Amino acid sequence: MRAILCGANGAMGKLIDALLGDKIVGRVSLDGENGVPRTFEELGSVCGDTVIDFSHHSAIADVLAYAQAHNCAVVVGTTGHTPEEKELIYKASQTLPVFYSGNMSLGIAVLCRLAKQAAALFPDADIEILEIHHNRKVDAPSGTARMLFNAIRQVRPGAVEACGRAGEGKRKKEEVGIASLRMGNVVGVHEVHISTESQSLTLRHEANDRKMLAEGAVNAAAFIVGKPAGLYTMEELLEA
Repeated sequence: MRAILCGANGAMGKLIDALLGDKIVGRVSLDGENGVPRTFEELGSVCGDTVIDFSHHSAIADVLAYAQAHNCAVVVGTTGHTPEEKELIYKASQTLPVFYSGNMSLGIAVLCRLAKQAAALFPDADIEILEIHHNRKVDAPSGTARMLFNAIRQVRPGAVEACGRAGEGKRKKEEVGIASLRMGNVVGVHEVHISTESQSLTLRHEANDRKMLAEGAVNAAAFIVGKPAGLYTMEELLEA
């Protein structure tokens, strides 16, 4: 594998760099620090089998343009994409293999599967999602919380996302509440609470080290290289 790493100067970029080593043939960082190019144009003729992006969601158009110009796979590790940016990702997946996940952790993929199963087994239960992250995280709710909601919505198509609550009015049956906490140096905690009139179930995943995300991204890159065009997720990686 020959990888181009976008977001090389960030925390995740450094972890991926340490794991892949000389398999990274080009680096880009939006800050342009430490001698790392700021743009893909500065890479010149350098190209790889895949682009791994952990920069910022606003850079996705440039990431996809580079991948399309060099016909290489893409691993999208950024979150917080606007509807327009998501549309760019979906469109690119028609001609390129694109791996897109709000969380690269295998454990989170298992949590999503369990949440989906529980939602199906308890069709009348109230479901709420809680996510906790460090005080430097800029987007809320987390991409992982939205992954969990989307997994639940696969078996509850009428589910409605309710981010935070304030004021008066009781909970609507179709709501799936998402609460976000930002504090300290918490790497990441995600909980899915399922409650009926007679019992409650809590599914929980806690990240102990950000390295798990870097490992997941590397696995995703190895998985997607050589695949036909399409949009791939952790669900496909679980089945591999």
